[in-house]
Amino acid sequence: MVGAKELLECHKAIAPHIHRTPVLTSRLLNHMVGAQLFFKCENFQRMGAFKMRGAIQAIMQLPEEKRNRGVVTHSSGNFAQALSLAAQSLGVKAYIVMPRTATAVKKRAVIGYGGEVFDCDPNLEAREALSKEIEEKTGATFIHPSNNMDVILGNSTAATELLQDYPDLDVILCPVGGGGLVAGTALSAHFLGKGCKVIGAEPMQADDAYRSFHSGKIEGNKSADTVADGLRTMLGDINFPIIREYVSAIERVEERDIISSMRLIWERLKITAEPSCAVPFAAALQLRDELRGKKVGIIISGGNVDLENLPF
Repeated sequence: MVGAKELLECHKAIAPHIHRTPVLTSRLLNHMVGAQLFFKCENFQRMGAFKMRGAIQAIMQLPEEKRNRGVVTHSSGNFAQALSLAAQSLGVKAYIVMPRTATAVKKRAVIGYGGEVFDCDPNLEAREALSKEIEEKTGATFIHPSNNMDVILGNSTAATELLQDYPDLDVILCPVGGGGLVAGTALSAHFLGKGCKVIGAEPMQADDAYRSFHSGKIEGNKSADTVADGLRTMLGDINFPIIREYVSAIERVEERDIISSMRLIWERLKITAEPSCAVPFAAALQLRDELRGKKVGIIISGGNVDLENLPF
């Protein structure tokens, strides 16, 4: 069971290991939506994304004998870096399975944070099989990037901080990929907000969460050809029930709107934000009639961008 007490205890426990990230505003962006927008900037989090929160919480919850045997995950991006840095911060060994197609800069970042990288074929079956093999050989504990209750609780702390700073928010808009961030955000909004709704946002080209939300069962994507590369993953059986119960809606946005919204964030907030972060702002522009006059939080989920391959 999770409630306000558990959410606040989680935040207190991980606070020494994370940054309390700033909240930025822009009069121009407010005017474009017709609402007061409060951008929670997780691009300033340690390792550059909100995923540090869930990773540190998940490792801290392990008993000492499990910590001593290490942790393992499979990820091509931010969670690989997050688990490596969280493990290093707590003196724990991290084994990271990455597809051999992952960029060199991401692999270097994982190694720089102390993670041991294992290459595999670029498909889920290969990632899961190699992770299982490492578990069996080392005794390391597998930590899923998004479908893990401790990860979800850790992720909730971004919205917890946002609501502590702005307790009268009407809505929080949040990107949806694997579902770990939106599930955590929805828990914080429900138990710590004052009637605050959560709206998930995802690309039209990877709209599995939208379809799952409406069908009542976890759907997949035959392809996920979106610039928002952090949102190509699927929901899981732990986060999906939370999403169904506590998320009000999921909004889909087109690729051109993601790219134009990303450019606006860079230009007007003067910050480096991933394409995935632009998805909830694009949704806010799309929902301007519904949001007019309201106080709206937007989670800027991360800032780990390939500067050699910007979409604008």
